[in-house]
Amino acid sequence: MTKLQLFEQIQKKRSFLCVGLDSSIDKIPKHLLKYNNPILEFNKQIIDATQDLCVAYKPNTAFYECYGKLGWENLIETWKYIPKDIFSIADAKRGDIGNTSAMYAETFFNANSSEMSFDSVTVAPYMGSDSITPFLTFKDKWVILLALTSNSGHADFQMQQLGEDKLFEKVLKTSQEWATDEQMMYVVGATRGAAFAEVRKLVPNHFLLVPGVGAQGGDLKEVCKHGLNSQCGLLINSSRGIIYAGNGEDFAEKAREEALKLQQEMNQILVDAELV
Repeated sequence: MTKLQLFEQIQKKRSFLCVGLDSSIDKIPKHLLKYNNPILEFNKQIIDATQDLCVAYKPNTAFYECYGKLGWENLIETWKYIPKDIFSIADAKRGDIGNTSAMYAETFFNANSSEMSFDSVTVAPYMGSDSITPFLTFKDKWVILLALTSNSGHADFQMQQLGEDKLFEKVLKTSQEWATDEQMMYVVGATRGAAFAEVRKLVPNHFLLVPGVGAQGGDLKEVCKHGLNSQCGLLINSSRGIIYAGNGEDFAEKAREEALKLQQEMNQILVDAELV
């Protein structure tokens, strides 16, 4: 999916919502345990209930890998179930030496070998350019680099001063030498608030994947105040706040209600910004 196609989906649905599929057997409604594959059934019902309200889905691969063979099957089948006009993100946070990264890229991008071909994958940039470039050889795919995250430990490294720049600013500046805004996005946590203004100075045209709205306390309006650009430029992720909104047989309806609240708020933001 190109950057323009993603923006067109945002305009069509009046939404820049990404639904995180962090699906855990311990948290899904108990009535689903009667199914042969409870996690997959849960994901399918969430997707059915929210696909007209969001423009992206983001399975966090750790929630699938931990279940071994069945977990990988669930990840594959979840990817297959996501409508192909919706942007798909493998939240894998990979990053290793070049030949290993090449195998990771095959894992998430090459359906001929892995049965999965996500539109994008999250990657840790700490090991530098040669750990990123193997993902970029897939020209129709996106790399989403971790830049400024929403966790409490982000300051341990990301905010450290390196000469004139903080480390996250160095990542933003240097990585732009590796790919354009047509193939690279950045993770910037919603809890960083006003820091989006600094981020936008460095990457004015890139899309930003923004976790942390909802359960982690990020403020949507604050993020948009500083982070919105001429093509929206934001994918706002909500995971727990949507998928675990209910734990009864109506869990999918409850998930839809929460997704709809965010979509309606996003619609107004887009209208006010004259993007729709």
